[in-house]
Order: sequence, then structure tokens, then C-alpha cells
Amino acid sequence: MAAAPHILIVGGGYVGLYTAFNLQKKLRRGEARITVVDPQPNMTYQPFLPEAAAGAIEPRHVVVPLRRVLRRCQVLTGLVTALDHERKVASIEPLEGETIEVDYDILVLAAGSIARTLPIPGLAEQGIGFRTVGEAIYLRNHVISRLDLASTTKDAARRQKALTFVFIGGGYAGVEAFAELEDMARGALRYYPEIKPTDMQWTLVEAAERILPEVSRSLSLYTVERLLERNMDIRLATRVESMVDGHVVLTDGAEFDAETIVWTAGIKANPLAALAKGLPVDDKGRLVCTAELQIKDVPDAWSAGDTAAVPDLSKKDDPNALCGPSAQHAVRQAKRLASNITVVLRGGAPKKYVHAYAGSVASLGLRKGVAETYGVKVRGWPAWIMHRTYHVSRVPTFNRKVRVVADWTLALFFRREIVSLGEIQHPRRSFESATRH
Repeated sequence: MAAAPHILIVGGGYVGLYTAFNLQKKLRRGEARITVVDPQPNMTYQPFLPEAAAGAIEPRHVVVPLRRVLRRCQVLTGLVTALDHERKVASIEPLEGETIEVDYDILVLAAGSIARTLPIPGLAEQGIGFRTVGEAIYLRNHVISRLDLASTTKDAARRQKALTFVFIGGGYAGVEAFAELEDMARGALRYYPEIKPTDMQWTLVEAAERILPEVSRSLSLYTVERLLERNMDIRLATRVESMVDGHVVLTDGAEFDAETIVWTAGIKANPLAALAKGLPVDDKGRLVCTAELQIKDVPDAWSAGDTAAVPDLSKKDDPNALCGPSAQHAVRQAKRLASNITVVLRGGAPKKYVHAYAGSVASLGLRKGVAETYGVKVRGWPAWIMHRTYHVSRVPTFNRKVRVVADWTLALFFRREIVSLGEIQHPRRSFESATRH
């Protein structure tokens, strides 16, 4: 009897988790072996990161443990450093020890995306990313610690630098993080009588002429107007020239010092796709895929999500249109991908992926938001409700849905916890200090 085919899924994000989850439901026992490889043992639901950073959701509730959900899959915690599809071998670097090689029969490359950065002086030293729960926790602690510093220092220049917060990138991730954290900081000032809201400087820098390109111009303008009402600085058609030692220099001539600089200026495909041997990529480093989510002209290789250039068949007037890098597409593509792999294993023909983009929702802080679904524009608290309703329906597992709703329910009766757990970043600092005395 021939051995069951081995399905290797590289990546445990939206596509990786949902593909593996649906495969283990669809495949009969012994029909195939499934292995999922990711550097993290969990999947992060990124749309909830702004609320996790602002304290509206417990950070542990926005991550889904892979081993708990994928009970019929083998989960390897490690980094795939090389793929040779001609030999059907993946090189995996575990957390410790030497690199191992894993053979496979069917490949699903769903490594996702990484932050798209630019060669800006000082970015590597001063910038804070916003793609992981660790970065969200760090940013929350950092913002509150700056309030602590500003409330005690006698140095006026240092105080202003501590109270200056810069976000670079006006897409959904940037705008939501910008708005949620300002809302949190403003609420925290009730405990800092030494600081007035006008003492804080919140600046959003966007290279394009508008923010939130995913929604209509009217909703984009509405968002800008609401943020300006909160005394937040929005700089459009502006780039950052330098941020060395926290001294921010903008192309519009503005210069100021900031101790908090958050980089949310877009994403790009994981470089593993371009490095993989025998897999075709486009000019943006994405895997060239068919509408069936198969990698073009490559047997037994599949992809979806941010790593893949998948034709968008819903846009019939544009034959070259591709699906955008969104969770909305990723989750649906993963379900189609699992169904197609199952069908092909059983000798059938795969189906094309077709989904018309439903729209977008965004939170702008507590009880504030914008939404545009199927052409209908919603603003204010109704949009905020839509944002929460949609995303709680998308977050994986019933367990996580209940925990997130419980966090929101408690927030109706109790104020946000305003505390900086600084020792999380340096847990051994106090012990090391004790050993020197």
C-alpha cells in the first residue's frame, strides 16, 4: 500500500491555519499527513491588534494556538529557510539546534507578508513595527511609560519629545493604531493631572494624497476631519526623510523630536517565495497562481493570501486584476484551497476562486468608526459596531470569540487598565541590578 501523501503548509497565519483546519475536517484519517511550519506557535488575528494595544482586548485573546486548533496536524515551530520544489524538500531552522530537512508531496506556501520598509536613516534604530501581538504589547507599554516620564521630568524638551507620537502609513493598520492609541492616551490623562490633552502631539504621515485608500474619498475625508477634531496632525503627500536619534525630518519642511515612531507603511510578500527553487514569482515577489490557487505550471504546489498573485475573477472588466492582500480574501481563499486539494487528491478537478470584495470596516477609537460595505457608507458608532461584529465573526474558534466578547462586555462597566508593564521588555533588569550590589 502506498504511503499517504504528505502535505506541507509553510506559514501559520490566516491561510496556513484555515487551510490546515479545513483539510483536517475534509480528509479521512490516513488519507494524507499534514504538517504546518511557522516561527510562531500561534496565529495572530491582526485586525484586533489596535484594540489589544489600546487595552480594549486582552492580548492573549487575539492569538490562536496552532496545536490546540490543528489537532490532526503536526505543527513544527521553526523558520523555513529554503524550499526546493524540484526535490520537494524544505529546510527548516528550529528554535534551537541544526537545520533539518523535511520531504513533502504537496506544498502550500502561505508564508504571508512582512513589513515593507524604506532606506530611511534612523528607521531601523527608532521605528516600532505593528504586526505582532508582541509589538502591540510593547507599544502600549511604551506609550504609557512616556506619559509617566512626561509627568515627572523637569526638562521641557524631553517632556515634549516624550509626548510626541508619530505614525507612518495611512492604511487601515496605521489609522486604526493611531486612533486607538490616542484614544487610550487621552483617557489615561485623567490620572496624569500634570498633562493636558493639548500637550500631546499625535502625527500621522502618509505619502499619498489620502488615507484609507480601501474606502471612498468621502469616508477618507470624514476620517481626516474626525481626527483633526481631536487635535491630531494629519500630513498627506508627505514622506519621512530622516529619524536619526528620534529627530524626525519630513519632506514638507517640518522637523521635531519624537520618542515614539510607529511604522505601518505597507507590506510586501515574504521573501521566501522569491527564494524558493522552482516556483515562479511576479515583479513584486509574489507567487504566480491560477484562479484555482495552484502555482502556475508547477505540479503539487499551491498558494494564497499575501504571498500569492491570484486573479480576481470578480472584476470582469479588468482581466489583469489581482486579489488584494486582505484577511477577507485570505480566509475565503484558504477554504477554497483546502477543498481543491481534497478534490485533486481524490481524482477530481479544482474549482476557481471567485469573491467580490464586500467592503471594509475600521475603528477610530472607542465608539468611533467608518465602514463601507457593498457600497453603503456608515459612520460613527454604527460603523464601530459593524467593525466589532464583523471581526468577532472572523476571528478563529468559538473559544476566542467568547473571550473577545467578554473583554468588550467588561469594558462597558470598567475603565481601561492604564498601567505600563515595563519589566516585560526587560524582565531581568532588577535581578541583574541586585547582583551588582
